[in-house]
Amino acid sequence: MPIAVRLFRFLALLGTLAMPGLAAAAQPEPWQLNFQEAATPLMEQITSFHDLLLVIITVITLFVLVLLAIVIFRFNEKANPNPSQTTHNTTIEVLWTVIPVVILVAIAVPSFKLLYKSDVIPKVDMTIKATGHQWYWNYEYVDHGNFSFDANMIANADLKQGQLRLLETDNRVVVPVDSIVRVQVTAADVLHSWTVPAFGRKIDAVPGRLNEIWFGPVKNEGVYYGQCSELCGTRHGFMPITVEVVSKKKFDTWVEKARKEFAANDTPALRKYAQNETK
Repeated sequence: MPIAVRLFRFLALLGTLAMPGLAAAAQPEPWQLNFQEAATPLMEQITSFHDLLLVIITVITLFVLVLLAIVIFRFNEKANPNPSQTTHNTTIEVLWTVIPVVILVAIAVPSFKLLYKSDVIPKVDMTIKATGHQWYWNYEYVDHGNFSFDANMIANADLKQGQLRLLETDNRVVVPVDSIVRVQVTAADVLHSWTVPAFGRKIDAVPGRLNEIWFGPVKNEGVYYGQCSELCGTRHGFMPITVEVVSKKKFDTWVEKARKEFAANDTPALRKYAQNETK
């Protein structure tokens, strides 16, 4: 890891220690300055690319600041009453053309690689369909009997100990650890956006269109939070996304429970899945 990147992360750590509650996690924190802690390899790469851009833009800013200081103090009218009449300098013109091109190429190569990896869906372990409504999400587990449920935000008055205001839902999306999950995203009314920062994932939910995104593998069990990131109406800020990552054994147990709990959404696919599981 470059020394400059380590320095920036060290300074960020000092800022975290100086402010209570600033530590990055799978949820937003008061006074948070940095990304949430990466929960997937893709988000780790996004964070690394961000650090690279931070170094590049800081060097450019300092370089321009030095040039401005030289111009202000060395070439002002008092210090330089007889300015040079030079109008062209081939060396300088070549440098200020070539150097920006080299910088852009240095940014473009990792950027295109990251975009390609983010866009191309690898072999997945399971698929979930997320449909945005005003103002809640509906989830279908198409690989586990095709049961579905709605996920509504829990009102402040109904929050239990440890639950987060504006981020907790009555039904969580549950996925197993070490799994690649494909999320098919659409909307039933207006534009929405399915976003989980710790996964490094965000995609618009468009009525009449089925978009796809993937995340994983998530190594650590826990709860990861997101929100609709598209201005979708008056209750846009009350449309959270809650993803709970559990062990594969707990996931299988949850699926059995969910099939019974959401029996009202029973379908031929769900009945076929149940029959296959009992064989």
